[in-house]
Amino acid sequence: MFLWEIRWWMLAGWLVLLNLIAIIVTIHDKNQAQREGWRVRESTLLLIGVLGGSPAMLLTMRKIRHKTRHAKFMVGLPSSWYCRPLYWRWLYGNGGSEV
Repeated sequence: MFLWEIRWWMLAGWLVLLNLIAIIVTIHDKNQAQREGWRVRESTLLLIGVLGGSPAMLLTMRKIRHKTRHAKFMVGLPSSWYCRPLYWRWLYGNGGSEV
């Protein structure tokens, strides 16, 4: 199944779920940082962002003031969100036409 064959509600559900996970994981990491406990790896946070959770993660990080001095989050997360359509266009060619 290709991206253009996926129903809109499946994509919307995926994005909602991933953004909720992004919020929970970001808040958890902030709490653990304050308590000097087990932290979430930065690579895990970035992966969640790249997979679709970057809008909620970025807003949450700004709201709770977590990792706001890290360029890879403050620049990388918005970049991953805005570059995603270019990636899909490159990956699947002209609007989904078969090669």
